Amino acid sequence: MKPAPFTYVRPKSLPEALGCLDDDGDAKLLAGGQSLVPLLNMRLVRPTTLVDINGLPGLDAIRPGPEGGLVIGALVRHTDLLASPLVRERAPLLAAAAAHVGHRAIRNRGTVGGSIAHADPAAELPAAAVALDATLTVVGPAGRRTIPARDFFVGPLVTALEPREILTEVEIPGSVERGWGFAEMARRAGDFAIAGVAGVVTPAAPGRGRSSTARLVAFGAGDTPLRLPGAAALLAGQPIDRALARAAGEAAARECAPRDDVHATADYRRHLVGVLTEQVVLDCAARLGS
Repeated sequence: MKPAPFTYVRPKSLPEALGCLDDDGDAKLLAGGQSLVPLLNMRLVRPTTLVDINGLPGLDAIRPGPEGGLVIGALVRHTDLLASPLVRERAPLLAAAAAHVGHRAIRNRGTVGGSIAHADPAAELPAAAVALDATLTVVGPAGRRTIPARDFFVGPLVTALEPREILTEVEIPGSVERGWGFAEMARRAGDFAIAGVAGVVTPAAPGRGRSSTARLVAFGAGDTPLRLPGAAALLAGQPIDRALARAAGEAAARECAPRDDVHATADYRRHLVGVLTEQVVLDCAARLGS
C-alpha cells in the first residue's frame, strides 16, 4: 500500500518545527522513519502533515555530559551509538542495546529519539534508558522540560510527550564505576525481543562483584519497560555470586506480568525474564570486577 496524501515540510530550526506542529494538530514528526513509514504505508496512521526534523541543527551530536555522563541528540542514529568511542566508554550498555536493534539498514536510519518516542514495549533502547536512569529533554510550546526515563513510558506506544512537544536529547548520568549487562531472546537476529533484560550495578566498595545499588529492567514483558525493584533490592550491598544471581532471576520472574501473544506464552516470557536476569546480574558482577 501507499501512504494517504499528506503535506511534507522540512523545517530548518526547532522553533520552525514547533510552529509546524502548532499549525496542524494532525501532524507527525519524521526522524529515521523506521517505525513511522511502515505505519504510513499500511495507512494505520494518516497525518495531514509530515514534519521532517532531519534538518534541525545540533540534534545529531554525541557529547560529554557532566561528571562523566553523556548527552545524546535525538537524531543520533543507532549506528552512531555503536561506532562512538565516547558511548562505549561512558554508556557501553547503550551501545550493546543498539547492536540488537533491527538490521544494519534499520540501524543506519533509525534514531535514538525515534526509538524512545515510539515506545515499543519490546524495544531495546527504552529499556536501556530506564536502566541507565536517563533524563529526557523535550521542547514544546511551554518551553523546555526534562522527564526521567522511568516516568516517560506510559503504555504501549504511549509516552509522557505532549502532542506538540519534540524529544531533543537524552542525558545519561555519569558513574565512577558501573557494572552492566544486557541480554535478550528473539526468534531471529534483528527481530523485536520476545523478552529481554537490561541491568546496571554500582559498587559499594572496591572489590569484585560487590554492589550498592542496582537497576534491572525487563522489556517485551509488559506494556512498558518494566523495572524490577524486588530483584534489584536483593543485590544491594551484597557480593554477587551465582546463587544471588539466581535468586534475583526468580524474583524478576515473579515481578513481571507478561501477556500471551502469537510469538510466546506469558509463562515462557516470565521464564525468559528469570533466566535473562540471572545472566545480566552475573555480567554486571563480572564487569564490576574487571
